[in-house]
Amino acid sequence: MTLDLTIFSAPKPFTDPHIATIQRNAILSWTKLPDTAVILLGQETGLAETAQELGVTHIQDVERSPSGAPLMNSMFALARKASPTPLYCIVNADILLFPEIVEIARLIAGQRSKFVLLGQRWDLDVETGLDFSGDYVSRLKKLVETQGTLHRPAGSDYFLFPAACYLDMPAFVIGRAGWDNWMIYHARKNKFPAVDATGQIQVIHQNHDYSHLPGGQPHYHHPETSQNIRLAGGRPMTRFTLLDADYRLENGRVVPQKLDARRLWRRIEVWPLLTFGSTRFSNLLWKLRKLVRQH
Repeated sequence: MTLDLTIFSAPKPFTDPHIATIQRNAILSWTKLPDTAVILLGQETGLAETAQELGVTHIQDVERSPSGAPLMNSMFALARKASPTPLYCIVNADILLFPEIVEIARLIAGQRSKFVLLGQRWDLDVETGLDFSGDYVSRLKKLVETQGTLHRPAGSDYFLFPAACYLDMPAFVIGRAGWDNWMIYHARKNKFPAVDATGQIQVIHQNHDYSHLPGGQPHYHHPETSQNIRLAGGRPMTRFTLLDADYRLENGRVVPQKLDARRLWRRIEVWPLLTFGSTRFSNLLWKLRKLVRQH
């Protein structure tokens, strides 16, 4: 079998029953994708057993931060070495994927040699194991339609890209803020399309709390988030969101993103940073926008 795509992720420990359930759901959904390899990285409790049960690759010897979280430069390198495919996708371990992501990725790869696909997620409360038999896609999509909520374009839970992209990843700490924003910044800075695929690729985020982090607080407040921001080059590089995606998918094609007021402001704001590397000027424009919004 010829593989087109490698999905890789660093799941949380499987000690919390709810986290274990939604991560198992997510990984099962990935195993249903055509021509796709699945790689799980890390030493977290229950990970080896889950990988064996679901028939996916487990790589234990990933480099880690002082807190024990995997480092992204090591994750990317190990995934590439273990599974040389034309396309890769790093995805959070609570995200359900559908076969459409592979079909669309193949289509875009025929149009562009470099790109990154990302998009908004649909948030859904999931408390039990999901049934992936029969027409599970229709069942889950109907469930999302009636009970799900489209998340605002602030965070990104998957990044799909050709093997020629992201060859030199910084040693970001996975599970902390900043690295996903940098992925968008890197695409824009290196002039390959950051493509908002929300309209054609649906992904489902299974809601959870933050009990796996110290004090149960979101990762934005974790000390290693500050480390990620430093590695990214500073806070301006970690302000990039889906609003900064300069292209979108429309009927299977990559087309320029439509500019509404928010996106136009962001284009103005990041222009000095992307064109001249001027964080100072970009920061001034960002502060100006905040003042305008307050008044």
